[in-house]
Amino acid sequence: MAKMKIATVMLVFLSTAVTFFVSEVDASKFWDDFYVNFGDWNVDYRTADADSGNIVVNLGLDNTSGSGFRSKYPFLYGHIGMKLKLVGGNSAGTVTSYYLASVFEKWCELDFEFLGNVSGEPYILQTNVFAEGKGDREQRIYLWFDPTEDYHYYGILWNQNLILFMVDDVVIRVFHNSKDLGIPYLEYQPMYVYSSIWNGEQWATRGGTDKTDWSLQPFIASYKDFDVDSCAVHSEGNDKDDSHRCYNKLYSSWYGGADAGKLTNKQIDDLKRIQYNYVIYDYCTDAERFDETPKECSRNWPQREHTTA
Repeated sequence: MAKMKIATVMLVFLSTAVTFFVSEVDASKFWDDFYVNFGDWNVDYRTADADSGNIVVNLGLDNTSGSGFRSKYPFLYGHIGMKLKLVGGNSAGTVTSYYLASVFEKWCELDFEFLGNVSGEPYILQTNVFAEGKGDREQRIYLWFDPTEDYHYYGILWNQNLILFMVDDVVIRVFHNSKDLGIPYLEYQPMYVYSSIWNGEQWATRGGTDKTDWSLQPFIASYKDFDVDSCAVHSEGNDKDDSHRCYNKLYSSWYGGADAGKLTNKQIDDLKRIQYNYVIYDYCTDAERFDETPKECSRNWPQREHTTA
């Protein structure tokens, strides 16, 4: 989401461990932790999920503006996720996003971007990784379900060894720490949580061929069950001990433990299945963009073997 990057500020923060889950009776708690950062007239949070009672935040897009919200403070490492239900019907030109991003000049960022399509055609999920301002690591997949019919979980596990992108309980992508290869890793910049819907008709659907049909506005994407187990960073102090608290939390937590720092057999199988059945674009195989295969690519897909969906 580099296109929507906010102003650059160098921050060093005071951190504390935070876990929260938002319920209907505690809707105000959600707004203690998040705020609407654009398009407030297109944001609705007056409804609750019929099954769980959890608050539902509806983000809308019309021909005047999209909308979005952002966490009030950033997080350093952890497990961060939420459930989304995407725009149904003809969603061509719309981009629904959920991502983490820092505000450093050479920023870090982890993206989920859902690219709308004309009715009857599948959504495309694009993920990307920015490390110290360097991105260009796009991967695109088709999902194995209709993401407009129900809510599905999209999450990120981020620790000192790897970053996992997850859809429900399936790992769809891994980005390993490859500092030994000269590849920067996301390790010291806390990142804010962002969610938004916006008009990407110039590029999002078939390279901009299919435009947004504004007669169908507003386009609504719904978010719920915001789940964070991480180290929240609250202050702009300059004390190095601030960051150390997040590192202490990391190494004492489940998400920083030995088991979370490596792929399980199931996760390896999931990645193989995604690679062979659902990937439609991978920067690692784009010879037109890169003269040489990026160094990290050999680590971020399991060894190629035949698998079935």
